Amino acid sequence: MANHQSAKKRIRQSEKRRLHNRYYAVSTRNAIRKLRAKTDKKEAEELYPSVSSMIDKLAKRNIIHKNKAANLKSKLFKHIASL
Repeated sequence: MANHQSAKKRIRQSEKRRLHNRYYAVSTRNAIRKLRAKTDKKEAEELYPSVSSMIDKLAKRNIIHKNKAANLKSKLFKHIASL
């Protein structure tokens, strides 16, 4: 266990950040699931910009890799086009 005050603070900060990042990652995953479940093309097209924005924010904060973000957005767009 940490002995130094700075190490203890670092542990507190990293745990807080981990939970914060986890919240946004799970929220985005749920939004992606909702979008994939849509069967109406119009509804899916309305939802796509907000989901795409969420994915971009995760990539910007290095919660997911930028290539994974691009792949997710591409697959979602293909799904909408196929409706």
